[in-house]
Amino acid sequence: MAKTKGNGVFHRLYVGTGAFDIVGKRKRWYVIFGIILLICIGSIGIKQFNLGIDFVGGTKIQMPAASSQGDIQVQAVKDSFSKALGEDATAVQSVGTGGTATIQIRTETLNTEQVAKLKTALNDDLKPSGGIQSISDSAVSASWGGEITTKALIALLVFLVAVAIFLALYFELSMAVAALIAVFHDVIITAGIYSLVGFEVSPATVIGLLTILGFSLYDTVVVFDKVKENTRGILGLTRRTYAEAANLAVNQTLMRSINTSLIALLPVLGLLVIGVGLLGVGTLQDLALVQLTGIFIGALSSIYIATPAAVDLKMRDPKYKAQAQRVLARRESLAKKAAAGQSTGEAPEGIESSDESVLDAELRKEKAYAAAAGVPSRTPKASDLRRGRPTGKKQR
Repeated sequence: MAKTKGNGVFHRLYVGTGAFDIVGKRKRWYVIFGIILLICIGSIGIKQFNLGIDFVGGTKIQMPAASSQGDIQVQAVKDSFSKALGEDATAVQSVGTGGTATIQIRTETLNTEQVAKLKTALNDDLKPSGGIQSISDSAVSASWGGEITTKALIALLVFLVAVAIFLALYFELSMAVAALIAVFHDVIITAGIYSLVGFEVSPATVIGLLTILGFSLYDTVVVFDKVKENTRGILGLTRRTYAEAANLAVNQTLMRSINTSLIALLPVLGLLVIGVGLLGVGTLQDLALVQLTGIFIGALSSIYIATPAAVDLKMRDPKYKAQAQRVLARRESLAKKAAAGQSTGEAPEGIESSDESVLDAELRKEKAYAAAAGVPSRTPKASDLRRGRPTGKKQR
């Protein structure tokens, strides 16, 4: 059959008629995201995190990036630090651009004598504008970052409990559990990516991690609301199973999910560019990095994790298993009628004649429904039924 314009990927994505079998291939997504999840958990356990000074404590030295001899280079600051104290700094980075640019030095806790010695060395070696008075220092306690983390974890726990109660009341328990599975998936993978690439974890990172949870749940709730609409009264029907109706809901909201994610990612990308290109490493970059990662992972989880997990939990109910079997039985009956028409050369009773393209489309749809339901399809091949020519007319 010749491929028409209406069969294109973008057309099917736009119309959302269930052409993408996402729920039916849920085991594939479980394996893919399960492997990613294991890698992230392994990195968190083995490599751990690059904790910022707010979590480990230490001393922060800040100085202008300009001098009477031109811009001060990061490597020159590192060399001067090593010469003055006989050890390397924990981190040296340039922050900002132009006349407001500064260089920040992070190191282990230094005593008063060490700080004075370091300031003198930096002033003598690099001649920063403003002299030694322009070089400032501050001591950071590790307890402050620990307090921020503790409060963030408490807020996360309260948030998850409240969300679970709301989803269980508005939807049902299986959907609430599936949504929480997706949330934990998002948090672990986002944290794992930070561990893998070595991004510095600051209090801003922890706060940013909390902000992505709302986005992930928002997209999931939209899909679940469509699932609820599509599955209303489904136990009394034999056209689609619960899994098939859920797959249709994902398709119907797929374009919306993509658009929402792209629109959300654009300002975050802008924030990241400003944070890195204009202001240097700092709070804006920390927020942008965690949000960029979390929004992307959250959009994927709402499509490939939340709804398939809700379907698996729902299909544990014997009533929905029985309904799926009734759907399969109806399709077998339809196939037998079509096969009977093959032997007589006429369209079987209850099925009207049509052309081969309609026959192919109908059989592909029936097979996709069966695959999404998680039950084997015993529908004959289109080539075996061409003389019967069943149509796409819905059967009650």
